[in-house]
Amino acid sequence: MEAAEKEEISVEDEAVDKNIFRDCNKIAFYRRQKQWLSKKSTYQALLDSVTTDEDSTRFQIINEASKVTLLAEIYGIEGNIFRLKINEETPLKPRFEVPDVLTSKPSTVRLISCSGDTGSLILADGKGGLKCHITANPFKVDLVSEEEVVISINSLGQLYFEHLQILHKQRAAKENEEAASVDTSQENQEDLGLWEEKFGKFVDIKANGPSSIGLDFSLHGFEHLYGIPQHAESHQLKNTGDEDAYRLYNLDVYGYQIFDKMGIYGSVPYLLAHKLGRTIGIFWLNASETLVEINTEPAVEYTLSQMGPVAAKQKVRSRTHVHWMSESGIIDVFLLTGPTPSDVFKQYSHLTDIGEK
Repeated sequence: MEAAEKEEISVEDEAVDKNIFRDCNKIAFYRRQKQWLSKKSTYQALLDSVTTDEDSTRFQIINEASKVTLLAEIYGIEGNIFRLKINEETPLKPRFEVPDVLTSKPSTVRLISCSGDTGSLILADGKGGLKCHITANPFKVDLVSEEEVVISINSLGQLYFEHLQILHKQRAAKENEEAASVDTSQENQEDLGLWEEKFGKFVDIKANGPSSIGLDFSLHGFEHLYGIPQHAESHQLKNTGDEDAYRLYNLDVYGYQIFDKMGIYGSVPYLLAHKLGRTIGIFWLNASETLVEINTEPAVEYTLSQMGPVAAKQKVRSRTHVHWMSESGIIDVFLLTGPTPSDVFKQYSHLTDIGEK
């Protein structure tokens, strides 16, 4: 009887108060990227600036709106790995690059430039099985294996790169504006956290302004994604909606909620994708707070009625889009091309020494 009268205690009653942690709508760089991407500003690769050496192929990328120039570098790495780095060409000061994660400088293989169409460049490894197709305008990179596109980079035009700025120039510009315009501009800057960001009692001063980065990857034929720990979620990653991204941020959360995308404990920006016949990986080498959005377009089958009396059916492959956004640093991403799960694990351990003897 006494047991029946005891008050029931729910696990939810002991769950952490999520209000003390930031979600997407409280993260300034997420709001800035979403606002900017809605304007559809595009980047263009300047293929007349291409230079090639033993280690990499370099070329400039320019934003059509801001005219800020970035430097892109593509590396071929032993073991069927491709590396893409994008940084400011002339940064105000060196941007942070993650040390101590790679076991050593990766051993590179020379990429051979093949003939491409006007406005494109094709880079192939020595074996010729893997190729990078670079499209100039708008900037896009397709990773092709055996004539099949496996990964497309920036196919959705979500490349985003905030360049470092000098604070006193921004102040001087504000002083020259009319009072009403200054007030509006200041409110907007505070809302977007350009120079200062507040959350609760914490204040983050940004001496050189915002410095976030972002890039999208389209995985062709893949619907099953895993990785980017650590979250108390299902093993297979789920699609994300607005303001519902996976958060990579080191926290020590007691009483975390299950089936939730908030970050807990460590964060590893390493994603796996699997389909029949191929497994691939994306290693986003960035230590700052990172958000990952996932959206799968399932395979569809439709009828081509214009084919005459006999209707023909054509199947469109599924495709999953993965959008990475980080608060600072540079874009430094490794594409692990597999093709088997064992190959991907070897490629990742080769870079980070995880599991190697």
